[in-house]
Amino acid sequence: MHARTKACVTALTSAAALLTLTACGGGSNSKNDDSIEGAGKSTTSADPSASPSDDGIKRPKITLPKDVHNVFEGGKTGDPKKDAVLADNERAINSIDEVITKGGNKQPGLTFYLKGRALIDAYAYIGGFAESGSTFTGTTRYYNRSVTLLKDGSATVIYCSDESKAYSKNTKTHKVTKTSPSPKDYALYNERMEKNKAGVWQSTSVSSDEGAKQCQP
Repeated sequence: MHARTKACVTALTSAAALLTLTACGGGSNSKNDDSIEGAGKSTTSADPSASPSDDGIKRPKITLPKDVHNVFEGGKTGDPKKDAVLADNERAINSIDEVITKGGNKQPGLTFYLKGRALIDAYAYIGGFAESGSTFTGTTRYYNRSVTLLKDGSATVIYCSDESKAYSKNTKTHKVTKTSPSPKDYALYNERMEKNKAGVWQSTSVSSDEGAKQCQP
C-alpha cells in the first residue's frame, strides 16, 4: 500500500476521521475538476522548489530530509499573480511534508500557508502517519498545474501528483516498503487559495481524486 494512502486509511480509522478528510485521495468533492481551463494540459519546465520570495514577506524556512524530494513542474505561467499562487501552493504542500517527515507539529510553515478546513484536514492527514508509525521517502512529482483567478479574489489550483516513486518508511526501524506503481499512485487535486492581509496565498480547502484518469501516465 502506498505511503500516503496508508496514512489516509489510518486517519480515517482514528478520532480525527470525524473530520472530512478530503486532502488525501478520498475522492473529489469538486464538480468542476474537468471544466477548469488547463486542468489536463501538460507542462515541461521543472521547478524543484519555490524560488526565494522578493515580495518583502518574512517567510518561515521549510526544509525536507535529504531522502525526500518534491518536484514541481510548470511554476512559471507568465502571469505574476498566478505565479505567486503556485509558489505559495508549493510551499503549503512542502510545509505538510516537513511535519510528516520531521515529526511533531511545531514547524511554522503549516499554519503560515494553511488555514480553515485545509489546516484541519492537514492535521488529520499528518495524524494518520503518526498513528501508523510511518513516514515516507522518495520523490513525488506535481504536474499539470494550473491556476484560475476567481472574481471574489481567491484562486483555484488544479494539479496532479505522481507518487509512484515515493514509499512508506517505518519511523522506528527506518525500513522502506517499496511497492509497484499502480493507478492509485496518481491523483488529481483541486485546491482553493486565499490571499491574507500579509500577502500570503493560503490554502483553505483541498479535494482530491485518487486514480484520476486525467493524471495517469
